[in-house]
Amino acid sequence: MSAIHFENVSKTSRAGVKGPAAAAWLAILGLPVPDAPNTWLPLEGGLIARLGLSEFLVEGPASAQLAAPISHGVYPVLRQDTALVLKGERLNDLLLETCSVNFLAIDRRTRPALLTSIAGVGVTAIPDGNELRLWCDCTYGEWFIDTLSSVANELI
Repeated sequence: MSAIHFENVSKTSRAGVKGPAAAAWLAILGLPVPDAPNTWLPLEGGLIARLGLSEFLVEGPASAQLAAPISHGVYPVLRQDTALVLKGERLNDLLLETCSVNFLAIDRRTRPALLTSIAGVGVTAIPDGNELRLWCDCTYGEWFIDTLSSVANELI
């Protein structure tokens, strides 16, 4: 079986906004806005995730659009997350060891954005095809990667 592959994508540009007018403001900027909370949409070279009713994460080139002047009811969210992409044949085994969410049971066609805990660290997780995108607080980053790598090595 193949190993689990970790790609640290923390240097990918990203930005966030929240507030009662955030969805309308993003639409004015020409960005697609996911209809339902805790869902995401692909963007060229990135994605936009709706985290709850009125908070959004934009990753990739489109995140530069969030540097536009903020309107009333829109507040910037500093995004300094550690960001990872995990993939490999044993990915589900790693998740079963470190997380209580059964990612195989999730309907990926709905493009879910999950807020959960992996190895005791709060994460935003987006299952996409055969990979999992994760964001966690950057203060946990090195420890989180080392811990997941250690568990993954035990699965080989």
